[in-house]
Amino acid sequence: MLHDPSCCETYAQSLKREFPRIPLYGDSETTFWQWAAWDEALIVMHIGYEQVAPFALLRADTPDEKVRAAGQSPKVILKADMATGHIVIDSETTLAGVPPEAWAYTLGNRCAIDWVLDQYKEKKPKDPTIREKFDTYRFKDHTEHVIDLLARVTTVSVETVRILAAMKGAVR
Repeated sequence: MLHDPSCCETYAQSLKREFPRIPLYGDSETTFWQWAAWDEALIVMHIGYEQVAPFALLRADTPDEKVRAAGQSPKVILKADMATGHIVIDSETTLAGVPPEAWAYTLGNRCAIDWVLDQYKEKKPKDPTIREKFDTYRFKDHTEHVIDLLARVTTVSVETVRILAAMKGAVR
């Protein structure tokens, strides 16, 4: 019930100030078990997101001849385009086929895909000593993991939006 979109909208101000209260919907046992099944599916999916089946994103790898000729790694881009359903990983790799539902599921003010992309960007520490001694993160070492994670997060997002839509249309 805590995931119910109408409950979140109705009690948005109260949820910022107080602990959530669980509303009871309907008198039938069927209604209770339907809501319990939805909540269980959401909890299992969100906690075990690494075991969820990856969404079938279309991967396109186009060699970047300039970068390869210079003996460098592909340039990291990590940008998502909601309008086209594409995610540009680097100058060589693009993922396509991200459904609109994946963008609809947000965590705070951004979709889950944007959160993943932001967390894996290379960031340089401001302090020169720390930058010199401890700046060892390179995206190229994690590219395949990030692509797999994006496919799984897409599945979680799409399924979450589907369940939330079913909740919104449920009898109360």
